[in-house]
Amino acid sequence: MVALARKTLIYEWRRFLPAILAVGFASLLQLLQAALVMGIFGSASVYITRSSADLWAGYPGTQSVNLGRPISEDVAMRLRMDPDVVKVEPFRWVDADWRGPSDTGGVSVFVSGIDARPDGMMFSRVLPPALRARLSEPGAVIVDEADLDSLGVSIGGTAAINGQRVKVVGVSKGLRALGGVNIVASLETARVLDVSPDDAGMMTYFIAKVRPGVKPRIVAKRLNGSNAFGPYTVWTANAFARESSLYWMFDTGAGAGVLFLAGIVFLVGSVITSQTLIAAVIGSIREYATLNALGVGRGSLRKVVMEQAFWVGALGLVCSIVIGLILLVIAKNRSVPMELHPITAITCLALSMALAIVSGLAAVRTLRRADPASLLR
Repeated sequence: MVALARKTLIYEWRRFLPAILAVGFASLLQLLQAALVMGIFGSASVYITRSSADLWAGYPGTQSVNLGRPISEDVAMRLRMDPDVVKVEPFRWVDADWRGPSDTGGVSVFVSGIDARPDGMMFSRVLPPALRARLSEPGAVIVDEADLDSLGVSIGGTAAINGQRVKVVGVSKGLRALGGVNIVASLETARVLDVSPDDAGMMTYFIAKVRPGVKPRIVAKRLNGSNAFGPYTVWTANAFARESSLYWMFDTGAGAGVLFLAGIVFLVGSVITSQTLIAAVIGSIREYATLNALGVGRGSLRKVVMEQAFWVGALGLVCSIVIGLILLVIAKNRSVPMELHPITAITCLALSMALAIVSGLAAVRTLRRADPASLLR
């Protein structure tokens, strides 16, 4: 019966092609939707994932990295006192307004004040030492290559941030932020651009590197045991990045819309696929009736239909994977924020295969028409 299912699928491929395309299209939509969601909301933690720090110290209760509040310089001293911490570095966050030379109006930007030394941890994965060195110039800033048009400036051009003149000394990839444009500057330049006099001498975060072989989670737990140096909380980089992404995905209400859309895609795909499979089974109903007349039981016929549904789902998944990889490469070259983790991809593919199986179960019901008596009509 299994061989019969494959041979029928090959011989009658025109009948099953719409079902294969339906599964493939639904799977492709789910994969691209997941990649886009992970890319967009993952950009909320770009400050963490593009840096090499193991620990982040910030204000207690901070839900996302962009919601940080100033903390005392004494926190840096507490980090340095820990025997497993080998390096501490400040990070200054400034909400600012960009005024470019072109007629682009005001643009909301996030200024990231970082240590411009070659061995700095902030954005070490996207800023090579030679590019970081350019930030030592007063008023120098670096932007993402994809944000140049929205800022209305080019490399070497000048603009104003919070009324202070800045110069774009370079561009990089992987700096795009969620909800605004990310501007990278040195700590000194960020201090000049900060218009909050009350916070002039305070940093937003302190990041740290732990000794090789030491688990950051253990160090973070130990550092969170005392508030003698002022209010602060220490997170591991992975935990803080995950918390920032989940905040934007669910606490802002965007996650509910994503889940609703995913449900709609699954529902529409299952309806289309089940209808095409049902049509294919009905088209071969006389053949099934003949097999039933020859002694093939209904249970064996159901296995044939379910085997066909499985192969329809498998072929649809192959198509979606090939096209999805091509589109992801194109999106990456176009600086579209798309990111797909293996676990997420496997989940989407499993849902698509479940769609095909559910459609097969719906098509099985049509076998009730495979009555040998219908051959006499």
